[in-house]
Amino acid sequence: MTLRFAMLGAGFWSAFQLAGWHELDGLECVAICDPVQAKAEARAQPFGVPRVYTDPAELMAQETLDFVDVVTPVETHRPLVELAAGHGLHVVCQKPMGVDLAEAAAMVRTCEQAGVKLLINENWRWQNPLRQFKRQLDAGAIGQPFRARIHYVNSFPVFDNQPFLKSLDQFILTDIGSHILDTARFLFGEAHTLYAQTHRVHPDIQGEDVATVMMNMGDNITVTCEMSYASRTEIERFPETYVYVEGRDGFLELGPDFWIRETTTQGTLAKRYPPPRYAWADPAYDLIHSSIVPCQANLLCDLQGKGTAETTGADNLKTCQLYFGAYESAASNTVLQPGASPSA
Repeated sequence: MTLRFAMLGAGFWSAFQLAGWHELDGLECVAICDPVQAKAEARAQPFGVPRVYTDPAELMAQETLDFVDVVTPVETHRPLVELAAGHGLHVVCQKPMGVDLAEAAAMVRTCEQAGVKLLINENWRWQNPLRQFKRQLDAGAIGQPFRARIHYVNSFPVFDNQPFLKSLDQFILTDIGSHILDTARFLFGEAHTLYAQTHRVHPDIQGEDVATVMMNMGDNITVTCEMSYASRTEIERFPETYVYVEGRDGFLELGPDFWIRETTTQGTLAKRYPPPRYAWADPAYDLIHSSIVPCQANLLCDLQGKGTAETTGADNLKTCQLYFGAYESAASNTVLQPGASPSA
């Protein structure tokens, strides 16, 4: 059975989302919607998508669909998710899920009450080196971890192709923290405590471009997440994420150029785990773009009823608690315990 879907949004990321779907069998994009018709047409033409719309309500009324893929600004996510749920459609939604924690929780409830799936296209944890790192961490050669550091620090000019990021009141924690803190959960489990500090270094932006988050996670592991778009270092390789884990019996490192090094009393084993390459990927983003494919394959299995996606709305709500909690911690200079039930 082929699943029919429509893509809502024709901005920068939509081309790569659509290319990722095209790598998979069993689904067809039948329409694209964007407020600017020319943008929708420009996105639809190279992918052979037959119809375009400017009104998502009209699209959902006219088309026979199984799900919609929401690739629009965050402030539009809740109304589009509610519209789709009202039509009985499953939803794949970009991160960050909502503008605040209460809105994200409301979106999860709306879909649960409508009996439709809400899946979040959270692809960072699907990067090939991070998946391999998780496998080696779980294999246990370094023993019980007690301290870890996740490092995403670079000077990449992210505002050049996404200038709207300059105007966000909340920037790096929602844009990158949503990825990095989700990766921390993927690797180490749930957070018991959280403390954060933020900085704005670029003078021409509205939000923060540097953040540091310290958590106690899983089985008493101290995890520090470092994020910056304002740091120039010798080891930066945008958009690579580095991970360092100290365990009772050794050390596990994901370092520059996709090298994983595992050090124990037996010595150090090193192997490189580069990402797969796709012709449609932007060379500057190919690590990220290649992770879209396995992420969407995981979402598709859920949509086909063959399994449960890793990044459901309910699961991603726990990641939302971390990055919105980080803002609260930074503002109040206090340690928080994530997980309090948000109100709508």
